[in-house]
Amino acid sequence: MSLKLAKYTAPDFTQEIFVNAPNCKLEACPRDGVAPEQYHAMSIYPEYFKIDGKWLFAEESRMDCVAVYKDGKIQVIEFRNLYEGDLVVVGRTEKCEEGIYVYPNGFETDKPEGNDDTFAFRTGRSRETAFSKDYDILRDVLQHDRDNGKIVWVLGPAFAFDQDARSAFSALIKNGYVHAVLAGNALATHDLEGAYLGTALGQDIYTTENMPMGHYNHLDTINRARYYGSIKEFIKQENLHGGIISTLEECNVPYVLCGSIRDDGPLPPVYGDVYEGANRMRDEVRGATTVICMATMLHTIATGNMTPSYRVMPDGTVREVYFYCVDIAEFVVNKLADRGSLSAHGIVTNVQDFIVNVAKSLGLKKED
Repeated sequence: MSLKLAKYTAPDFTQEIFVNAPNCKLEACPRDGVAPEQYHAMSIYPEYFKIDGKWLFAEESRMDCVAVYKDGKIQVIEFRNLYEGDLVVVGRTEKCEEGIYVYPNGFETDKPEGNDDTFAFRTGRSRETAFSKDYDILRDVLQHDRDNGKIVWVLGPAFAFDQDARSAFSALIKNGYVHAVLAGNALATHDLEGAYLGTALGQDIYTTENMPMGHYNHLDTINRARYYGSIKEFIKQENLHGGIISTLEECNVPYVLCGSIRDDGPLPPVYGDVYEGANRMRDEVRGATTVICMATMLHTIATGNMTPSYRVMPDGTVREVYFYCVDIAEFVVNKLADRGSLSAHGIVTNVQDFIVNVAKSLGLKKED
């Protein structure tokens, strides 16, 4: 089975509804960081704006941002990045009444005939749901996007507590299935603790046996990394191998670590400024064609907010973005499904087992 991407069909702008639509209204921002009243808030779907009689496509979108007309194009910008005088699209309608068209059904889908619900994936997923097909599709998606897209992984700390899971993800990195990783201080800390001391939060990474004074191990790991000034230098000086972070460094795969109030340390590269961290996350999400989020509700929601349901490829074609949420908690999985994404898939399972199964389905052997 090989992946067949859904074909995107743009609206027919010769139709009367588009021809007769007025130009959208543009208003200047009254000051830095402030949009004009009645600004139009972007969605995860493709959107078009009529300016000077021509329908312009917002090629790079983000939910809950505003559309700014600049240099002949529609740019989608966060409120905090607006400047006084920026021309923002205003209007709260979505079907051409004000020159704004939100287009949720541009991709071919296998929906039953007559099902026109915009939120196509608003169906519950539980421990009883059959996920065999999801695994098969994900395998095909990963094989396709390894060479034809960008695969971004969002990892929670529980993912680093298991030796086999760390080894499986290391194999994915080495075989080109990981193009960027988004995580927090904890994921990197526990993974590096595993490489440095063979434990995660003081428990043996394989047997889960508590080690004497093991509750110091994650702090010792952070402290040592801070002594060397960077994770890269820590890995080099301590001759660390295996696991997630060491393999990312070895393969020159970018990763973004964003901090929180509860962080210990933190590790040297962790972004303490939430907006700087968000900007770096979005840098990696730009261009992503597949996003897989595992066992981290807040990081997943943040990434989901940054990820539109489509991507404009370098050759100008428009393709859908595959977005997966994997978690043992049904609440987390279904919360992401309720984003209404054309491609949001939820899998309810232990993420450690999940990644081992994914690696096996790709024919990869665990890395020691």
